[in-house]
Amino acid sequence: MTETTKTHVILLSCGSFNPITKGHIHMFEKAREYLHKTGRFIVIGGIISPVHDSYGKPGLVSSRHRLTMCQLAVQSSDWIRVDPWECYQDTWQTTCSVLEHHRDLMKRVTGCILSNVNTPSTTPVIGQPQNQTTPIYQNHNNMNHSPTAIKLWGKISESLGKICCVRPHIERFTFVDENANLGTAMRYEEIELRILLLCGSDLLESFCIPGLWKDSDMEVIVGDFGIVVVPRDGADTERIMNHSSILRKYKDNITVVKDATNHPMAIVSSTKSRLALQHGDGHVVDYLSQPVIDYILQSQLYINASG
Repeated sequence: MTETTKTHVILLSCGSFNPITKGHIHMFEKAREYLHKTGRFIVIGGIISPVHDSYGKPGLVSSRHRLTMCQLAVQSSDWIRVDPWECYQDTWQTTCSVLEHHRDLMKRVTGCILSNVNTPSTTPVIGQPQNQTTPIYQNHNNMNHSPTAIKLWGKISESLGKICCVRPHIERFTFVDENANLGTAMRYEEIELRILLLCGSDLLESFCIPGLWKDSDMEVIVGDFGIVVVPRDGADTERIMNHSSILRKYKDNITVVKDATNHPMAIVSSTKSRLALQHGDGHVVDYLSQPVIDYILQSQLYINASG
């Protein structure tokens, strides 16, 4: 498959990120690597969306801190960004709502409808403009005119930047004004674009807990969008999926990242990180990046058992 015929993917991860760990970043990297190996996908971007403060999880620190820690964790990444939309809402948002927000946002930015897993789009989404001679993806360090994954994500980020507004205390984040007028969309060559939910096997397993998720939300998340699962602690994802009628129904929309090696990052968790911080355990450097550790110490987070 050529680059333009592959499905272009944005990976979206929702969660507490309390705090964000090296394991979270590892999950993005392993998912991208695996999707590329399939030969069917190109991951052009990753989005981290921390949960709203009203989620009510014990020990959840303020979104102001969690957003900053997430930004510090991805500051050297050229494809993962932090989005504050979920935190800025009046109350907690469902995962389904967050996915739909980003789908609608990308539609506004690109001027086209994104595809879902059941009905691939034949609508042009984003690519090399047909009516310009100067490439829209021009990179001053690399004058290659082909629309590579990073250049595609750069174009979307550039469009987001044009309609962003600065919020107090988190100047490094982009926030899209829903009332912004983006003007008439340009004509682009056809490239299929899709948003997939990225999660660990623990979230997949939570789909099987009766009453925890609305069936209608699960239908949208797995049926319309699709998910990419990075197993943790040797979880049996096949067994998990067989415990849910909805997961069985949309099994083809679930991509499980297969990795022959048991990477140590697969067992890193926010819980272990908080415990290490509370006990002064030096292994915290294995769980968290140094900028995140420095920020935690400076802000005196997680030092007490109460969070």
